[in-house]
Parts: sequence; structure tokens; C-alpha cells
Amino acid sequence: MKKQLVIFCCVACTVAATSCRSHYQVTDIQRTRILVDQTYDATPDAQAAAFIKPYQHEVDSVMSPVVGSCARYMAAKRPESNLSNLLADILVWGGKMYNETPQMAVYNMGGIRAGFAEGKVNYGQVVDVAPFENKICFLTLTGEHLMELFAQIAARHGEGVSRGVELAITKDGKLVSARLNGQEIDPNASYRVATLDYLAQGNDGLVAFKAAKDLVSPQEARNNVRFIIMDYFREQAKQGKAVDAQVEGRIVEE
Repeated sequence: MKKQLVIFCCVACTVAATSCRSHYQVTDIQRTRILVDQTYDATPDAQAAAFIKPYQHEVDSVMSPVVGSCARYMAAKRPESNLSNLLADILVWGGKMYNETPQMAVYNMGGIRAGFAEGKVNYGQVVDVAPFENKICFLTLTGEHLMELFAQIAARHGEGVSRGVELAITKDGKLVSARLNGQEIDPNASYRVATLDYLAQGNDGLVAFKAAKDLVSPQEARNNVRFIIMDYFREQAKQGKAVDAQVEGRIVEE
């Protein structure tokens, strides 16, 4: 796939305008697109290649090991996508490593920074998908606060939610209905939720998480979500399976 780099150019020099504001004014702004493709590899710079080579070898040795494979192309998209479904399901799966049995999970779309291509998946590709230092965490919400959380997810037109969550939302971001594992939400019940520590702090507009109780948030490096994703891929590979996920109607926009 061809990639495009957008370059912004202005007639007036910003530095000059800063130092001599009385003499310079921006009179025009123009932009152009420079297509970045294999054309630029036709005449490689030998000196630059030699400089990069030792660093490239070190990076490749870390990033290239294969952790598993994908059955299909996966990408994140609101209100629901195969990739956001997968990552939320992985958080639920990861609970077993912490003696946790979450009833559901939330993974924010904004934390998903790339997709998975069909075929083999290596360490570096998982890092591309989950580049942040987010840690898995577990917390308890009352049904009342869970409904608030679902309303906030609706306002954002969808986030990654695990299997068993059924949300109906309007096109203008209102929550119509919510069910978990086929049941209506009991406002007085307690629900165990897996998520990222970033979201547990109430970020990305999901402020209902601030009402959580019994928070378990292990901060060791090995609890980084990217490593849990890799562990899931490896386990599936040991079973001879390619990782797969589909859109299932977890969040339906009416």
C-alpha cells in the first residue's frame, strides 16, 4: 500500500517572523503531497545504509521473532471492530494470570495504534498495535456505575468491549440499552471489570471508572498489555490456531 507524507510550507519564515514581527507577515500558506513509495529505494544512500545497519540489526533481533498468526486482517473502528473485540477479550483471558475472573473488559480505541495483517505476527507488530506502557488492571463497579460507563462509551460512539456485552446506542451517542451475558444490569450488583490502568484513572472520557472499588493494578513491566497480547498469540499458536475475531454486534448503532 502506498503511503503519503503531508508537507506544510508557508511563505513567511516562522523564525524571522518571531524575531522581526514588525517586518514580516504570513501572506500565504500552501501544502503539497509527496508520495513516499519504492521509488525512493531505487538509488539507496550507501553511507546512510552503513550508518543504520548496526542499529537495524539490533532492532530486528528484538522485533522480528514471531509470536503467532492472524486468521484475517484486523483493524480498529467504531462502534465495534474485530480488533477491538479481540483486545478486550484478551484482557478477560489475561485475568487467569492474576487469579481474577472478570465478567467483562474495556479496551479503548485510542490505545489501538495499528492493525494486524493476515498471516504471521511478530513482536514488533504487537508493539505497533499496543505501543503504550499500559498495564492490565481489575476493578469492581456497581451496576449503577457500570451503566454510567456504558453511557460514556456510547457518547464516544464505541470502545472495545468483551464478549457478552450488548450495547445499543444512537447515532448521536446516546445509550439505548445494555445487557451483560444476556442479563439486564442490576444497579445494586457488583461487576468485576478488566481494563487498562490508563482507563481506570478515568481517562478518555470514561470517568465512571473513578467510582471503582477493589482495584488491582500490578505495575511490573511484565504486566504491560502488549506482553499479555503476545502471550495470548503464543498460546493460540501452541494449539495450532491462528488468532481470530469478528464483529458480533456487541455495540450496535441504531
